[in-house]
Amino acid sequence: MNANGALGTRQKALALNLDGTTYGTLAEIGGGQEVARWFFSAGGAAGTVAKTVSAYDMAVSDAQYGPTKRYVSRQRLEAMLDHEFAQVRDLLAPGRADAKRFFAFADTVATGGHKNPGPGHGWVGVRFQARPHEEPSEVIVHAHLLDPAPAGQQEALGVLGVNLIHAAFFLRDNPADLIAALADDLSRGRAEVDMIKLSGPAFVGVDNRLLSLQLVEQGLTDAALFTAGGEVVQASEVLYKRPVLVKRCSFRPFTRLTADLLDRARGQFLDVPGVRGGRPVVLAEMTLRSLDPQPGVGHEDFLARADVLGALGFDVLISRFEPFHELAEYLARSTDAPVGIAVELPALQQFLDEGSHPALPGGALEAVGRLFKRSVTVYAYPTRDPATGGIQTAGDGPVSPPWHHLRELLLDLGRVAPIRDYDASLLSISTPDVLARLQRGDPSWEEMVPAAVAATIKAGHLFGWRPDRTSS
Repeated sequence: MNANGALGTRQKALALNLDGTTYGTLAEIGGGQEVARWFFSAGGAAGTVAKTVSAYDMAVSDAQYGPTKRYVSRQRLEAMLDHEFAQVRDLLAPGRADAKRFFAFADTVATGGHKNPGPGHGWVGVRFQARPHEEPSEVIVHAHLLDPAPAGQQEALGVLGVNLIHAAFFLRDNPADLIAALADDLSRGRAEVDMIKLSGPAFVGVDNRLLSLQLVEQGLTDAALFTAGGEVVQASEVLYKRPVLVKRCSFRPFTRLTADLLDRARGQFLDVPGVRGGRPVVLAEMTLRSLDPQPGVGHEDFLARADVLGALGFDVLISRFEPFHELAEYLARSTDAPVGIAVELPALQQFLDEGSHPALPGGALEAVGRLFKRSVTVYAYPTRDPATGGIQTAGDGPVSPPWHHLRELLLDLGRVAPIRDYDASLLSISTPDVLARLQRGDPSWEEMVPAAVAATIKAGHLFGWRPDRTSS
């Protein structure tokens, strides 16, 4: 066992070999036969392994799994699982179907090498029967392999593959434990799992959006993404070479002010060279800070926000990012197109506050350099001064000297853009106030959110709303 009491990789492979009911195929492309190696070296592999295969040549791969534009992709992984599971089930079911739970494991990865040094990445999955004769279920993940040397990446892939197969068979009833087990014998510095999807009869009732949150909560990744339709995706599937506009917020709930902010920011973003005429992705980002467990705040609350954002058509990013530059660096892994970040003025003022960057030796200057070294523009929505009632904009809101000079520079460079043509009547709306009104039964909250948001909240009884609650 390893330090936390979990089975080690060899023990997991041996447990599967000795189980007596698991039997299947291991198909691996791009990182050697690292998963198969564990089963053979553990002993007793004849009880589990029906076949191993590595179709490295593209012509051979296409002949087995069909043509594809990208060999390291979810589509290629699914084709491998389709082919291998059908083959093992069709060939071996006669005489064995009553006693065996058939499976097919596959991975398609790109590891670093002499021509392309650096981290690797790939798709890893298992299709399996939880019980004999049952329709198959499936777990697929996307992983980044972070060891500096290809040999280390291959070794990490082998460990991850064994973890995945073992968890599918032995931890499928508890998805949170299944996710945690993926990291057994792997440090976060060696592998990052940034997407997971569970499907099939073994996972009825599982919400993959919640699993995305748990990947971030458990530290397997810094960020996870799912679409407005609730489909979990790997970031490059959605963001690859596309402009991105992001709003980070608690969205508890989504207000008319937030809607206007995003609408105005998107309009200005569409005028940016490199965006004009394109289809930018608009992301609603929720950080773990906005999801920290508090009274009444938990996984159900997260799903309520996801439901509202999905109804509005927004893809959702869940992240551990605190400073804006970490968000920009994450997006840069998937796109080299322009990035827009939509904020309310207080967030910009905090960003320009020297005391807001204790982790950076260079303070605000370093934060600005890290954020704006790429094609990033911050769109700042005005606010109303609670003391005077006056409207403050990105150009005249208070910033402590001498940092107001930095603000002026960013404005002159166009890196900070005041949002124009805003709706001043919305500046009095605050998310905590809307939530408080909703929860105490004050019907005025409905006037402060888009009609689609109010309808979704009432239909799902979200955020503590109850139809029988009356104003106090």
